[in-house]
Amino acid sequence: MGAFNDLASVVRTGQIGLAHDGVVADDHPQWVKFARAMEKMMSLPSMLLAEVADPQASRPIRVLDVAAGHGLFGIEIARRNPDAHITFLDWGNVLEVARHNASEAGILDRSTFLPGNAFELDFGKDYDVVLLTNFLHHFDEAGCVAIARKVHASLAEGGRALTFEFIANEDRISPPLAATFSMMMLGTTTAGEVYAYSDMERIYRTAGYSRVELRPIPPAMEKVIVSHR
Repeated sequence: MGAFNDLASVVRTGQIGLAHDGVVADDHPQWVKFARAMEKMMSLPSMLLAEVADPQASRPIRVLDVAAGHGLFGIEIARRNPDAHITFLDWGNVLEVARHNASEAGILDRSTFLPGNAFELDFGKDYDVVLLTNFLHHFDEAGCVAIARKVHASLAEGGRALTFEFIANEDRISPPLAATFSMMMLGTTTAGEVYAYSDMERIYRTAGYSRVELRPIPPAMEKVIVSHR
């Protein structure tokens, strides 16, 4: 909440009122609490996204869950498909939450944990699906393109990146929840915001993807951008 003590100053100067890089600083302690707090809210969206990620759930699939947090998005894919292997990427302290949840779900033997900074880590190769859930809104467009390019390089032929985000309308001030969330990013990150679909399409086209599509998954408030390698 301290990030919003002087919001007018943030708007005037572009400088946030938090130390260093705000909430995207390395191993920020907020994310462990956040991962645990979001589990119930993300239970249904994780099921909906799993259906988009692996509709048939009938063949071996390799999944990378970037900024996995609680891990529910990757875990739900593994629950539906006994031949799915999930790699969870996040800060080391946050991965302990994902590890606990993977163990509780009985998928620990089909899980790999990759601790560190998503901008710096080697993602590996030949993933069928890469999940970017509630992540890109923390960064500017250049940062999003950098991540999208890393994901593109890690995908197998025919692979897809699934981006789960609040998506703003082209007027940038609606729907209200997306606009409010963008204000949250203004106060807590150095460059983050909620993007419109045209922005997301441009980001993924710039990163080399062949096709980009918008997929609502009601009743979830967020939407899914499906980007094809």
